[in-house]
Amino acid sequence: MASTLVLSGVPGSPYTRKMVALLRYRHIPYRLLQTAGTPAGMPAPKVPLLPTFYLPREQSPQALSSDPVAGDAETVDALEAVTDSTPLLRRFEREFEGRQAVPSDPALALVDALIEDYADEWLSKAMFHYRWSHPNDFAKAEKILPCWSGEPLDDVRLDEYGRWISSRQHARLRYVGSNPTTASVIESSYERFLDAFEAHLRHYPFLLGKRPGASDFAVYGQLTQLTQFDPTPMAITIQRAPRVYAWVTLMEDHCGLEPLESDWFSSVELSHGEIPSLRGILREVGRVYPPFLIANAAALQAGAKQVETEIDDKPWIQQAFPYHAKCLLWLRRDYIALNPEDRLRVDQILTGTGCEALFADATHRDLH
Repeated sequence: MASTLVLSGVPGSPYTRKMVALLRYRHIPYRLLQTAGTPAGMPAPKVPLLPTFYLPREQSPQALSSDPVAGDAETVDALEAVTDSTPLLRRFEREFEGRQAVPSDPALALVDALIEDYADEWLSKAMFHYRWSHPNDFAKAEKILPCWSGEPLDDVRLDEYGRWISSRQHARLRYVGSNPTTASVIESSYERFLDAFEAHLRHYPFLLGKRPGASDFAVYGQLTQLTQFDPTPMAITIQRAPRVYAWVTLMEDHCGLEPLESDWFSSVELSHGEIPSLRGILREVGRVYPPFLIANAAALQAGAKQVETEIDDKPWIQQAFPYHAKCLLWLRRDYIALNPEDRLRVDQILTGTGCEALFADATHRDLH
């Protein structure tokens, strides 16, 4: 692996913020190219998402130089543009030693992965919804997001770029699930999550104990926008959850933290219900996320273009999204891969939260 990772991204991307905070915490050297486009000489990703890491092709024997942006053409040809934050986080777990963000306890790691996925794929609904459904929020976004593109803009170009971003993101709301039918479900869920996380932070500095896990970085990424950029959810957060607001600021850079293995919660403790505040968070996850994942997978299997279900006893309608079917598959694969003792422990942790529904019909066929 390169001595210095290179990635492109912008402050308005929650996934960029997730990964940059992770790199800082893990003491992994990096260069952040603050641009929403593909830097000159770098390969373009198949799907233009942020952040984009420029990494050695895994099948290529050629090592990456310490500065691939300044490298020769042969070196750059050996790179690929990689964008999905969760597989990237796990790749870095394998390739960089020390200060790991995935717990060594397999049962706890499954809980961590579940909350990470909830943050990446459900809290992101709240982020998109508030930003592009509330007039004050998208008015701010239209003015500020273009300025994070990495290039100077005159007033005309700023206005044009802002309206282009707004139009593009409004069109994506059908994938996110933000619409008049689902608005109250999304907003109520965000408020309940704030309340549950605020209660947890009264006792613990991170979701899984005294050191951050992958789930913390995923939650942090979405909350950088919800709590400290977009006006409507920011006001809600400050009023309901001041500890959450402060936690987001602190999560930006934990390079000075010295984590110990004993800083993780014990999955045995969790299975005995000894951390009730984390169970409160899991209940909120289970209230909304499993019903969506299961209904989305069923819609795709039936060949339907639209998900129509109920979440929190209210109607939910959105375009079916294949990526979320993969999320369900990956979680089930992780669960099935556990040994019987760890799987039992996960079952004990999740029973009664609603999250157990994700694994109720998981079988070995899900591995194929």
